[in-house]
Amino acid sequence: MSDAQLILMKLVESDSRYKMDAYLFVRDGLTYAQDVLHVGADEEEVESSPETESEKHLTGQQLCEALRKYALDQYGYMAKTVLNSWGLTSTSDFGEVVYNMIGEKLMKKSESDQREDFNDIFDFETAFQQNFDISLPD
Repeated sequence: MSDAQLILMKLVESDSRYKMDAYLFVRDGLTYAQDVLHVGADEEEVESSPETESEKHLTGQQLCEALRKYALDQYGYMAKTVLNSWGLTSTSDFGEVVYNMIGEKLMKKSESDQREDFNDIFDFETAFQQNFDISLPD
């Protein structure tokens, strides 16, 4: 088992609000934002260690929007149900997971980033169900 997996298991034990899948989703969603959506800018003020390469930094709002798109891409109409089953019921929960991971050095933040940057970015009910229209055949 990798060090990152052990750290995630420790996080799940210490903060039982979120399941392991919530942490994996946020981690994978960050990669999706950077690699697929090409969101984020190179940011010099991001706390980093000497061995890490320059990475794309996302604001809390950008990450929330990327996670919304990633959830819809992965789970479609069931996105809200899946996220809720992992303890993710609002964008504030995204922030809690991110800051838990930052605390364990699994993610990084800039000096200007705050936990509150994730509050009330969008409503889960609206964001995950507005684009789906199910119609019955006549």
